[in-house]
Amino acid sequence: MKKIIFICMIATMFFACKSASSTTASSGATTLSTKLDRPSQVALKGNWVLTNVTYPGSEYIKVNSFDLADSKCFIGSTWSFISNNNKGTMALTAASCTGFSSPIVWSINNQGLFVLKILDAGIKAKKVRDGYLLKVAGLTESSFQLIDNINVGGQTKDVVYQFQRAN
Repeated sequence: MKKIIFICMIATMFFACKSASSTTASSGATTLSTKLDRPSQVALKGNWVLTNVTYPGSEYIKVNSFDLADSKCFIGSTWSFISNNNKGTMALTAASCTGFSSPIVWSINNQGLFVLKILDAGIKAKKVRDGYLLKVAGLTESSFQLIDNINVGGQTKDVVYQFQRAN
């Protein structure tokens, strides 16, 4: 998971921040675009189920997703995205895993990046300094993927989260 730490003033959402990722050079951090991809955000509006997590070419690794749980615990999780205010919820419901539910704040920028903050109850998004960046792929009316890059033994591997529309 490319975890980002927001080191900036937060205006409407969370933009133009430096990533704490080890891939960011100390002399020039990659700038996170502040321009939103509204059509993609509207396409995500509604309820979704995360139906599968895969690691193409690396099926034997274990991934702790979003610093919450094993990635396989996210299979069957429910996600709600509200596009007009960039809020929503996510809930882990897998029987063999610890349940978890949380409000989220999210957006998709014009770089195709899904920006996610998982909030604690009663905490406003502007107080949360940690978040995640994932690439949006294959967005259709009924499905999409979020793709994360992780480092496994010095090699970059993808973690693909597959979503299907629930309604």
